[in-house]
This record gives sequence, structure tokens and C-alpha cells, in this order.
Amino acid sequence: MPRTDLNDLLAFLTIAKERSFTRAAAKLGVSQSALSQTMRGLEARLGLRLLTRTTRSVAPTEAGERLLRTVGPRLDEIEEELAALGEFRDKPSGTIRLTTHEHAVRTVLWRVLTQLLPDYPDIKVELVIDYGLTDIVAGRYDAGVRAGEMVAKDMIAVRIGPDLRMAVVGAPSYFTQRPRPQTPRDLTTHACINLRLPTHGGLYAWEFAKDGRELKVRVEGQLVVNGTDLILDAALAGLGLAYLPEDQVRAHLADGRLIRVLADWCPSFQGYHLYYPSRRQPTPAFALLVDALRYRG
Repeated sequence: MPRTDLNDLLAFLTIAKERSFTRAAAKLGVSQSALSQTMRGLEARLGLRLLTRTTRSVAPTEAGERLLRTVGPRLDEIEEELAALGEFRDKPSGTIRLTTHEHAVRTVLWRVLTQLLPDYPDIKVELVIDYGLTDIVAGRYDAGVRAGEMVAKDMIAVRIGPDLRMAVVGAPSYFTQRPRPQTPRDLTTHACINLRLPTHGGLYAWEFAKDGRELKVRVEGQLVVNGTDLILDAALAGLGLAYLPEDQVRAHLADGRLIRVLADWCPSFQGYHLYYPSRRQPTPAFALLVDALRYRG
């Protein structure tokens, strides 16, 4: 393959990933006009349209999606091997991209990163907050962080935190208007604060278990948000019941700003795991991060 074709493929992959000529041009260090010309040349040589352009967005065509799925991982492997050469340097280096969400950052990742990064100035970490079940291969992430039950079986999973437990809570002002639920099914008559999941656009179903019986409840309410911090704020304001990690609400339960219900229906479950593809060859920087995050409790 001519070197120009390889460079053009890298340009296409960057645009397809960023979904923007502006961001892709900035990342590649070229002008938008030069990038547009590169794409026109690649599409002309292939005889295929790879990108659909509108005034507001850019998205791969069906042919572009196929190219992204097939060529993207191979170029990622090349980048990983080049990054692995950092082991011959005095200190590990490179960028590590992680998909995670707010609670995992606050309770696990932040403590480790604040200790690790100052000692390794050549390592960069990019955290992308996402509540969806992101395809880390397609998204070109090095790894993801999710609860153990949510990690696919074909991934390598490393436990990085203790068991977790959820809590259903509401403000005292909320319970002056409504009785406390006695079973999860009672939640269907309550105002609940929903979490929107970006993967399929659906609402998160609250999960419960008791005496070997598992139950998922689709709750209703006036407010839908896409982050747990907003859910907590809404619960404190008395706008409805919230389903949140126990440690996130513990201080508010202690000072009486929140009241817990259905505690006997909220068992513990596997804590956070770092996961990544089994075929991935860890770079020295990534191996260092995995070891630092590994839960030893």
C-alpha cells in the first residue's frame, strides 16, 4: 500500500471517530480544507463514499463503518506495538483512554491517578464519562470500568474495588406527601428520578434481590437525567426517590437529609472491574496502571 493511502486511512479513522472535520483536523494538526481534500481523494480512489456530511455532523456510511471495523483495530494494534517500545525508555509513557462513569472515578480511579501520575509525567490518562455499555474496541478505548456483572465474558477483567451496594433514598419532605414503599413493586406509585442510558436510549431499571428472588422495576417520575450527581441533587431537593450507590448517600443519611427505604431488597454485588480485550498487548504504561488499580482488599 502506498504511504499516502495509509496516511489517508488514518485521516478517515480520525474523522469517523471524532464525527467532526473540525476536531479531526485539530487532532491531526492540519487544516480543515486539507483534510477535506484528503478524504475526497481517498473516496475517489476507492470509488466509494465513506462519510456522510451534513451542516452539523459527519457519520460513516455503510462502507465507512465496515472500514472502521476492519482497518481500525489493525491500526490500533500497530499503535500499541509502537507505544510498547516505551519500555526501552527510562519511564513508561503514552496515552491511556478509559471509559467509565462518575462514581467509579470518585471512589476508585481518582485516588490512584493522583498518586500515579505525578511520578510518571510521560503517562497521560483520558477519562470519558459514559453510562452506556460502550464497545471499547469500536470506541478505541484501552479499557473500560464497570461493575463486575456487566463485563463481557471475552474480556480480561481485573477487580479494582470492593463490593458495592445500592440504596433507595428520598428527602424527608418527599415522605410527608407519600408513604414509604414496603416492596419494590410499591415504587410504581412513587415519583422516581430516572437515569437515561445512552447505549439504547432507554431508562435504567432499578434492580433488587431478596431470598434468592431477583426483580427489576421500571419506575416513573417527572425527572430524567444522565448522571448520578444530578440524581442526588434532585433527591435532596425532594423531587422523588433515587436509586444510588450506598456510599454516595451515606453522609446525607447520617445527617438526616435523606431517608433510606427498601434496604432489605438491596444486596451487595460485585464491585468495579477494569476490563480490556484478551488480545490486547499491554503497554508498560497500561500494565503499570492495571497494577496500581488492582484491588487487594
